Amino acid sequence: MTDGEETRPPLVLASASPRRRDLLAQIGVVPDVIDPADVDETPAARELPRPHAARLAKAKALAVAARHAGAVVIGADTVVACGRRIVPKPSDAEEARQCLIRLSGRRHRVYGGVSLVAPDGCVRERLVETAVIFNRLEEREIVRYLASGEWQGKAGGYAIQGLAAAFIRSINGSYSNVVGLPLFETAQLLKGIGYR
Repeated sequence: MTDGEETRPPLVLASASPRRRDLLAQIGVVPDVIDPADVDETPAARELPRPHAARLAKAKALAVAARHAGAVVIGADTVVACGRRIVPKPSDAEEARQCLIRLSGRRHRVYGGVSLVAPDGCVRERLVETAVIFNRLEEREIVRYLASGEWQGKAGGYAIQGLAAAFIRSINGSYSNVVGLPLFETAQLLKGIGYR
């Protein structure tokens, strides 16, 4: 360390998502450690999409912060919702098909929860909402998309940054939130604790 250079706490990303790593890199942030949180993502009874996204982001950040004292920890969660109903992260092609049928021709919302645990243990949070409108999907479009496998591991069964971009009629709000991490809000949280 050179004279006058500040030491910076390690940055831990509480997610195994390559999309979140890539998004952080877009704003010049490279985690020192990737440590996915092992948190049950099952919605609580009657839990609505907004609080579900916020709760999971905070739970992930706190679970990982407990293993990394003195670090900056970022936890995030993305929830796709049609009205009050959470559209799941599909476990198989049939469930992905049902997700796409539900979203076809409709407006839905993507909620992105971000939680940051500072080295002193203080938790800061943001919740971002993006409205997305899908075009009405033809059967052949659904079949082709399912065959691509791109739906795997994606909230709502689609990836806006991939082939599903052709399905999106309009988007109102943060694009990066739909990909998996709202970058403006994440940058503001880091700035708020003086992270450079």
